Amino acid sequence: MDELVCFKAYDIRGEVGVSLTSEIAFRIGRAYGEWLSPQRVVVGCDARLSSPRLKRALCCGLMESGAEVIDIGMCGTEEVYFATRHLAADGGIQITASHNPAKYNGMKLVREDARPVHSDNGLQRIKALVQENAFPPSERVGNYLQHDTRPDWVAHLLSYLKTPPARPLRIVVNAGNGAAGPALDALEQGLRSRGVQVEFLRLNHQPDGTFPSGVPNPMLVQNRAVTQEAVLCHQADFGVAWDGDFDRCFFFDERGEFIESYYLVGLFAELFLQTFSGSTILLDPRLTWNTLETVNRHRGKAIISRTGHAFIKARMREENAIYGGEMSGHHYFRDFGYCDSGMIPLLLMMQILGQAPRPLSALVKHAQARYPVSGEINLTVISPEATLRAIADHYASQGGSRSDIDGLSIDFPHWRFNLRASNTEPLLRVNLETRASTGLLAEKTDELLRLIALYQPTEGTQ
Repeated sequence: MDELVCFKAYDIRGEVGVSLTSEIAFRIGRAYGEWLSPQRVVVGCDARLSSPRLKRALCCGLMESGAEVIDIGMCGTEEVYFATRHLAADGGIQITASHNPAKYNGMKLVREDARPVHSDNGLQRIKALVQENAFPPSERVGNYLQHDTRPDWVAHLLSYLKTPPARPLRIVVNAGNGAAGPALDALEQGLRSRGVQVEFLRLNHQPDGTFPSGVPNPMLVQNRAVTQEAVLCHQADFGVAWDGDFDRCFFFDERGEFIESYYLVGLFAELFLQTFSGSTILLDPRLTWNTLETVNRHRGKAIISRTGHAFIKARMREENAIYGGEMSGHHYFRDFGYCDSGMIPLLLMMQILGQAPRPLSALVKHAQARYPVSGEINLTVISPEATLRAIADHYASQGGSRSDIDGLSIDFPHWRFNLRASNTEPLLRVNLETRASTGLLAEKTDELLRLIALYQPTEGTQ
């Protein structure tokens, strides 16, 4: 085991049987126990075919380290976050590879109070212990328990629906054959028990680790058509699609149009500020103008944070922010332990549309027209950092306002862009927005892409 390439910046992820094996999973359990010395650890897994055996190996490693394992079964990552806090456990681990293809798997680790474990606060130490594989003899073996926290999780989710919708809602829900299907069934039952008139129109609902309908990644354009068509066919109020472990969600309006998560961040920020005036809202630096305007208009406090769940969660705790949103489809909530949830946004949208006389398309139309965006463009380049330096030098003399909070952001009076290297993939991510001019957007997007190709030859685009 010369190099543990499955250890990434925020989590563990690798090809099953190649860079991630049952032996490695066992060692991760032992290393996590050696590093944290937990008494109780919550463990869950997604719907991948490899998840049960990796979970068994992980649990054996944890128990051999002396920890008691609380297995909550197949679930979403947010359910591990919830159970870790709800059961006052010392940590939690979810077996998942999120939106990656079926041959991959991984782990997301947290400690007490669902605080994330990442490269800067423990993941590198765990990696070193796995590499050394020199664990002390076990003084005792921990117990293994199974526990169903889903009813309590559903009860917590329902607290976000402050007022039942004043009209029946028809919602297309696309689970992507991931872990979201059974969770949605439980949520729908909870809604109906409270008299909420809602109909879930199910797509790819049954968990299937082979992902017969394609990788569970709704951000891919080719994966959107099935949800779009279902919304139109069923004349639904809106549609939602989730990734494999449902910590990210993506919305479609009543016309079947995909809504960039950027505009949803502004919509949810407005909802929270209407109730909790003056609260703090976090956003990432990729796209900012609409959210900043919305928060300022409602007299809130907006803070731009470095992209990535570990950074967002830490800053939210520091600022006691009520809500944080990323354009990648992650939404964070103070009352959810500052963690991200892919299901709470569904309930927030039900809250908004259940009271509003206008459809979803009308609620985001102004923001879309005022601040058109390029959508995230992913480029595979030979040297992302060299590219960032070259682009910064090119625009240095043009009078823009530069920020290095995360990658490179430069704001001009009528357009802005952000370039950043991915923390999880070998990609350069490109985002642009303008002020009420799709023509300027096309012009500047083309200009920036040509400069990237000039300064750093690309190997391909995604």
